[in-house]
Amino acid sequence: MNENTQSTQLVVLDRDGVINRESDNYIRKAQEWIPIPGSLEAIARLDHSGYRVVVATNQSGLGRGYFSVDDINAIHRKMQQELSTFGTQVEAIFFCPHTPDANCRCRKPLPGLFEEIARRLQIDMTGVPAIGDSFRDIQAAIAVNASPSLVLTGRGQATLREHMDDLSGVSIYDDLFAAVDALLTD
Repeated sequence: MNENTQSTQLVVLDRDGVINRESDNYIRKAQEWIPIPGSLEAIARLDHSGYRVVVATNQSGLGRGYFSVDDINAIHRKMQQELSTFGTQVEAIFFCPHTPDANCRCRKPLPGLFEEIARRLQIDMTGVPAIGDSFRDIQAAIAVNASPSLVLTGRGQATLREHMDDLSGVSIYDDLFAAVDALLTD
């Protein structure tokens, strides 16, 4: 790694409910992927401020047969294309394709996706901002000593109601734009 890469900070984002609208029926096709207002601008602000941005997302719909790898690749291409209109991209997208009963290590709340990010990017996850809308996002971040934040978009409000007592020390924001605003002004 060069010196610039080592000094550049990393941010890990969940996808559904943080970057794009959540769906109880899963995001199955690219045309169903709809960004949350302000989320693409927030990612651009991170990138333009020198942050590396990666996505870590559970995609059990793949394991359930609701969509294919080609479908998820098309969804991610659409996300990257829409981000390109803001002059940015996410550096990498890490996803768990397994169902909850598969007992894999990569499905959040377990830390496997975060460990893979650390291994591939050769970075210590300690203190890395990790922004999600579910309690499992928070748990996975805590497991690798990252710095979790909860957004109230997607499943965030339900997460706040159901896990209020478990969110001590977790920053809470209305949406990704507000979380990024706070990160960049600290």
